[in-house]
Amino acid sequence: MQLTTPPLAPKTLHTLNSIGIHTLEDLRQTGAPTAFLLLKAAGLTVTRSTLWQLAALLQNTTPQTLCLSEKNSLLEAIRNHPPVDMFPPQTEMEAFMRLALQQAEQSAALGEIPVGAVVVHNGTLITAAHNTCINSCNISQHAEIRALAAAGAALQNYRLDGCDVYVTIEPCSMCASALIQARVRRVIYGAAEPKTGAAGSIMNLFTNTLLNKHTAIKGGILSAECSSILQRFFQNKRS
Repeated sequence: MQLTTPPLAPKTLHTLNSIGIHTLEDLRQTGAPTAFLLLKAAGLTVTRSTLWQLAALLQNTTPQTLCLSEKNSLLEAIRNHPPVDMFPPQTEMEAFMRLALQQAEQSAALGEIPVGAVVVHNGTLITAAHNTCINSCNISQHAEIRALAAAGAALQNYRLDGCDVYVTIEPCSMCASALIQARVRRVIYGAAEPKTGAAGSIMNLFTNTLLNKHTAIKGGILSAECSSILQRFFQNKRS
């Protein structure tokens, strides 16, 4: 069943369609709270009445029939929701991830675990970095930490609001914490890290409501290429 106007306002319907929500089933899979937050992230000015309307559509009813407890539950879901944002087009994300992969290759050439990261501000590459833990004898020299430090120096601000960080592998807990503290807008990573990943594999610090809620995260960009470089590195080490 296609979403229509009415009952949705024309701007609301247009924005939902632009982010890939065209049908009632699309809305059901997304959920009313997430769809509401995506509308905000897309730049639409929305009020609670929009949230009520989205929830009512899923119940095949009208906003007027929603009881107070239902509305409070929706508001609680909004308060506890992980950060949501609109991500760049797939081609753009892949282009920047390839730059991060080039950094990972530099790590491999040095005998370091091949992880690369780049920082992008308003669509422009700011800094790029790769792992140097072994050569620097410094466990903190992960690609993400080095990229954040270089970006802070370049922008003269330790808070990197509006910046995106692309990293070839899911951040560990140390790097995830640094990315959150830096208030990075979006983190885009390549391959999942089932042993140490702190963006969903063993935990998800980005969804922890006790921490700053500034950073939206998306994985799986060029995941095969990002996994392959790690696999080749460890195969060579074993041989």
